[in-house]
Amino acid sequence: MSAVRHRLLAATATVPLLIAALGACGYGSEAKKDTAANIVPKGPKVDGLDQVKIGFFGNTTHATPLIGLRTGQFQKALGGTAIKSSVFNAGPAEIEALNSGAIDIGWIGPSPAINGYVKSHGKSLKIIAGSASGGVSLIVNPKKIKSLDDLRGKTIATPQLGNTQDVALLNFLAQKGYKVDATSGKGDVTIQRIDNKVTPTAYAQGSIDAAWVPEPTASKLVAAGGRSLLDEKKLWKDGKFVITNVIVSQKFLKEHPKAVEAVLRGSVATNTWIRSHPAEAVKALNEELANPRFSGKALPADVIDPAFKNVDVTDDPLAATLQEEADHAVQAGLLKKPDLKGIYDLTLLNKVLKAEGKPPVDDAGLGSN
Repeated sequence: MSAVRHRLLAATATVPLLIAALGACGYGSEAKKDTAANIVPKGPKVDGLDQVKIGFFGNTTHATPLIGLRTGQFQKALGGTAIKSSVFNAGPAEIEALNSGAIDIGWIGPSPAINGYVKSHGKSLKIIAGSASGGVSLIVNPKKIKSLDDLRGKTIATPQLGNTQDVALLNFLAQKGYKVDATSGKGDVTIQRIDNKVTPTAYAQGSIDAAWVPEPTASKLVAAGGRSLLDEKKLWKDGKFVITNVIVSQKFLKEHPKAVEAVLRGSVATNTWIRSHPAEAVKALNEELANPRFSGKALPADVIDPAFKNVDVTDDPLAATLQEEADHAVQAGLLKKPDLKGIYDLTLLNKVLKAEGKPPVDDAGLGSN
């Protein structure tokens, strides 16, 4: 029996309750706009564009855009075309911004990407690259929970009803034999849906016994005395599962493929740099998180260091895991089986990878016709 692959899939019209809940796992509020790290554009404009508008979350699982903007990798790829960035704290808001043209390209979790694709009947977006894998853990109060067999009667937090981590926990509990109502969160284990920003306070106050959360919330809880009882990587083949993808408006992709390719060059270059310069990368990440558009202060070393190490940057969107996540959301009763055929277009990514001497990545049969 395969382990919990989850990641929720955005709810379709058949599950309207989940639609508003999908994808929140970032920090900040709504969308905060700023230019990229005050790096001045120079050189020819790509496709004659004055700017490319990108969106992402201010957390560790979005390290690629945060670090790439800080170090100038994206601006270098775009030459004289400026970058306009917007920071989101919820997937649905980012999808809405993509659909309205407020952003052209976004870094986002698999659930809101699927939701946006399904709700638009395959017309709104394409997943064009991967960005991050992993970075999710079950953190427990060691005084209350000693092992995975001690979860009965306990209260476990997830970021949101129907979000990626919520579905992961529901699937895991089902495999362990616990009965939980997916909608109410009540049963042998109580699931409490609370924002990541609130989770450390809830833990400190004792209102939750554990949390299934992404980084850096997981490391914040460990720094507060929690124990990492399960790293979700252990539940996946080769320890890999998609947590962040790169998406693009289909309209922008059609009209400005050169600009999309330039952003992907910046993404691939940033990921290569992160892997070869981990100490400098975590420093750049923390400096960017200290920007006032995020928290306005850097994270302490006992939070940022483990949070950074627990996330693997990747160009590969790990498409097969997206399908497995969709299947598990369906099994949990939170989603009517979606048709994901065509959600990926990895043509430009593979062009960039080939130019860099890197192997191509696969869309697991979910690519464009």
